[in-house]
Amino acid sequence: MPCTSIAPELDLAGRGRYVAEHLPTGLFRVVDDTEGTVAWRVTPDPFPLAPATVAAIETLGDDLLAFYRALNALYLRSARGTAPAFIAEELDRGKPEQIVKLARQNRFKQDVPRVIRPDLILTDDGYVASELDSIPGGMGFVAAMARTYCDLGIDSIGGADGMAESFAQMLGSVAGVAQPRVAIVVSDESDDYRGELRWLAARIDALGLGSFHVCKPQDIVFTEEALFVRLDDGREEKLDVLYRNFELFDLPNVPKAELMLYAARHNRVKMTPPPKAHLEEKSSFALFHHPLLRAYWQGELGPAVDERLQGIFPRTWIVDPRPIPPQAAIIDLNAGGVPVREWTQLEDLGKSERDYVLKPSGFSELAWGSRGVKVANDLSREAWRDGLQAGLAAFSTTPYVLQRFHKGKRVRVPYLDRTTGEIRELDGRVRLCPYYFVVGERTRLGGILATVAPADKRIIHGMSDAVMAPCRIADGGA
Repeated sequence: MPCTSIAPELDLAGRGRYVAEHLPTGLFRVVDDTEGTVAWRVTPDPFPLAPATVAAIETLGDDLLAFYRALNALYLRSARGTAPAFIAEELDRGKPEQIVKLARQNRFKQDVPRVIRPDLILTDDGYVASELDSIPGGMGFVAAMARTYCDLGIDSIGGADGMAESFAQMLGSVAGVAQPRVAIVVSDESDDYRGELRWLAARIDALGLGSFHVCKPQDIVFTEEALFVRLDDGREEKLDVLYRNFELFDLPNVPKAELMLYAARHNRVKMTPPPKAHLEEKSSFALFHHPLLRAYWQGELGPAVDERLQGIFPRTWIVDPRPIPPQAAIIDLNAGGVPVREWTQLEDLGKSERDYVLKPSGFSELAWGSRGVKVANDLSREAWRDGLQAGLAAFSTTPYVLQRFHKGKRVRVPYLDRTTGEIRELDGRVRLCPYYFVVGERTRLGGILATVAPADKRIIHGMSDAVMAPCRIADGGA
């Protein structure tokens, strides 16, 4: 249903003030809880995307689902010995035996993530996917913003309740029931997302799409027959699905983790995303571009999907310190026009030659939220050398990847200056985060978050100087 404005006479500044004043509090970190002010810049309108851009992003959801399925199959074949052994070795490196065994459980054999969120950097030629996230933040945050803009009569991609409806339908598909009973289990490590997930769960309940509860791991009650969640009033509700909002590297710190996993293994409850750390590795991009595996990807994905993903997955290399034979070189990696045989060849490159990003591959507290990311040409030569050496030294415990850096295109976005009450314009670069939900065999696009950071920032992420908003379709948009 199209949105109808409850405040049709507002100008740009008035719309900006309305959004700032009516966004639900407690969704995300705020500057001052007592005033309810948000910690980012507010724009009077959702970020505009051209119809062709939106169409391409809608297609991307099924492409990424196909990639996850092919990656999962490739890993399991490697683990069984019917595909090259180095594949499972790379994806398992640095993980304890318990995590590796979980990934290979027959119970989870075909399972892949049901929420898929790529980070798309908008470029002059389209966009690149810098990484994929299967336990993303922002779902409740985007849902609440979409509803707030709907009050102003402005439709967002996915609709006012696209995030809530798609999330609920996804979990209903997992459970095999229309109105699932769901516990969204949030660990202490992920506590920043508790507020927005509570808002999302409350909205799903209000829409009559199921019984959703956001809880701590301690609130889960185990029996031999089923898994339950203990509610605030002391009652216990049997669960159909446990949504795992905690990272696998944090498993030793999650109370009752073993009981939750036992229940999932024995089909007492459905768990998503599945406990498969190999599907959360950025090194999968390196495997996608590996020339020895090109025939596999083309065969599994089909020529069209493979070509589209080759166009958006940036060239990626695993930072591996092991020596290679004298006649060999690291494929497609050059330093000063010379093929790279040793990583030390990259250390003395000038800034203009360092179009790379260095980041931990996945199984680490540094691998999410831009914590461990280093943009090579934003560092001094000494800092770049130190970062590269640290990545090499961490190979056996926390593997790093080197990824080609693609600069985002410049965009201009209006925002509300809350000091003066005036509308100003930000010159920035944008990251798009579409949220796909797997329902049955296909993906549904629930919404798209745009984060526009000042143009001089090298890493685009949520910050006080950034504009953050859902996206809308508009002729002449990006």
